[in-house]
Amino acid sequence: MVKVAISGSSGNVAQEVFDALLETGKHEIVLLSRKDVPSEPLPSGVTQVRADYENVEGLTQALQGVHTLLCFIVSQSDPGNVSQKNLIDAAIKAGVKRYAPSEWATSSLEYLPWYEGKGEIRNYLEELNKDKTILEYSLFQPGLFTNYFAAPRQTAKHVVAYQLQIDFSNRRAIILEGGEDAPINLITVKDFANIVAQAVEYEGVWPVVGGIKGDEVTVGQLIAIGEKLRGGPFAIERLKPEDLKSGVVKSTWIPKINHPSLPVDQIESISQLFISGILLALSDGAYRVNDAWNRLLPDYTITRAEEFLGTVWRDEA
Repeated sequence: MVKVAISGSSGNVAQEVFDALLETGKHEIVLLSRKDVPSEPLPSGVTQVRADYENVEGLTQALQGVHTLLCFIVSQSDPGNVSQKNLIDAAIKAGVKRYAPSEWATSSLEYLPWYEGKGEIRNYLEELNKDKTILEYSLFQPGLFTNYFAAPRQTAKHVVAYQLQIDFSNRRAIILEGGEDAPINLITVKDFANIVAQAVEYEGVWPVVGGIKGDEVTVGQLIAIGEKLRGGPFAIERLKPEDLKSGVVKSTWIPKINHPSLPVDQIESISQLFISGILLALSDGAYRVNDAWNRLLPDYTITRAEEFLGTVWRDEA
């Protein structure tokens, strides 16, 4: 049993991990949030602290006795990574042993400008530890949640499944020309959260690059799974990489990224940027991750993409 702090605890991915940690019944959990402490009682062993991310000393006090700190601060809402850098500095002052920065996504950040802050934090942590280990950390990289391909059905308690470029519901897909062989690491939200909970219990040294290998399939294989489960071919549109690099999306539809963190008036423009970036990143191998955590936690069985999506779509063909 260790004391675990979760920063950015109101986010949907953070809440999935919180639930998995709570289910173990093994840890004291501190929730750091910019929001006021709720009046309703929290589960046994859980406390919530209102965090001022501009106050390093206050954060240091809040992190006293914490063994593992998991950060879910959304980089887009943290200009210059001020909040996360202050959190890291406070963690070091407080003697926190292990830190998980706000990664929770891809191995490569190329073509994904909304993840630029993640790259800066990678550099910040690497620089801190360049001579000796000041703060043990792991970049948790799950790739893409399989649950997104169940949209609009919600198959996780907190993570909202929004439409992506391979749309099982409407039997259609947007892909890059020649992009059928691009790899995607797919993992269910439940498996992801459980692996993170087990990683907290792991007594060895955390791997710096902490890939969580789920079910790696190609774009073409994922479409084939969709066609099998949905009982017919998908309408496929192929876009030219040079158009996307120029900011031009020549498709008859664009998936709407209705993420809770996005302003409503920016969804259209952000969705166009997102589809361009994700298609180019896929072809660049950004959604392929290593199996560092699988090797350290070999007893955990990952749910295959077709198995999971079959429970959602098999009766909808």
